[in-house]
Amino acid sequence: MATYSISKSFGWQGRITEKAAQVCRMFGLTADRLTERRVTYSCQLEINDGDIVYITGPSGAGKSVLLGELERAIPASERVNLTRIKLPSDKTLIDCIDGDFMTGLRILSTAGLNDVFCVLNKAGNLSDGQKYRFRLAMALAAGKKFVFADEFCSNLDRITAAVIAYNIHKFAKRTGVTFILAASHEDILLDLSPDVLVVKELSGKTEVVYKKK
Repeated sequence: MATYSISKSFGWQGRITEKAAQVCRMFGLTADRLTERRVTYSCQLEINDGDIVYITGPSGAGKSVLLGELERAIPASERVNLTRIKLPSDKTLIDCIDGDFMTGLRILSTAGLNDVFCVLNKAGNLSDGQKYRFRLAMALAAGKKFVFADEFCSNLDRITAAVIAYNIHKFAKRTGVTFILAASHEDILLDLSPDVLVVKELSGKTEVVYKKK
């Protein structure tokens, strides 16, 4: 088990223009109070190998901030982030997954890519939802200890999202890979069954719930 204490603060940055000053006067806000205000996002997490950490909450609550700070706490050699995966343009999907044939099929299927015409297609020809799932497949095949994904399954239809959430849960428990995921959707919680649930609120409060506790 490893403990991660993360904290990130943001102060107001900008130039007080005439329009900005009018907004301040409208809400009774002084320039000093504006420039001194800081917003801090922080939490402490205990994470085991193979855990799924799911950060959820409304838009603007700071989910991406916490995920980014957690990612920076992990050595670059041990992690992969879906958003930074570049899709090959000259290979079919099955040829992009290293390892033997059956391993490649299993990984693609785990990511919800099990249609024969999709498996034999090139990444550039895929829909946005398929490209997301292919990035997920490439992340699973990367052999890293940690997989980070912001807006996890947010652009997928909810049935597909639930299936992939369930598959990711099984993959994490079978391989020991740790997943750090963030999204505002709560409809996949039952299928994802996260070990650590981090609930961010707009007020700045952060609640951490451990399944095993």
